[in-house]
Amino acid sequence: MASPVSWLLVEPGWRVEGTDGKELGSVEEVLGDKDADIFDGLAVLRGIGALPRYVSADLVTGITDDGIVAVRLDAAGFERLPEHGPSGS
Repeated sequence: MASPVSWLLVEPGWRVEGTDGKELGSVEEVLGDKDADIFDGLAVLRGIGALPRYVSADLVTGITDDGIVAVRLDAAGFERLPEHGPSGS
């Protein structure tokens, strides 16, 4: 069984799952200040050619050592999230 871990361990490529347990995408970038231990959120990529979506830290409900980040969103909610562009916006 997977154990909870800190956001500091999340790596690009980790699976992001929605409330129904289905994959919404994969982590492209972890956003925050590691030195101050401030987790801002994730840039999550869903499919080739799409811009990643910004998933704020308050939407993350769990992170486990099996490489899964659970979020409080379904597929429709994920699609409504803002894009996380190359400028870090």
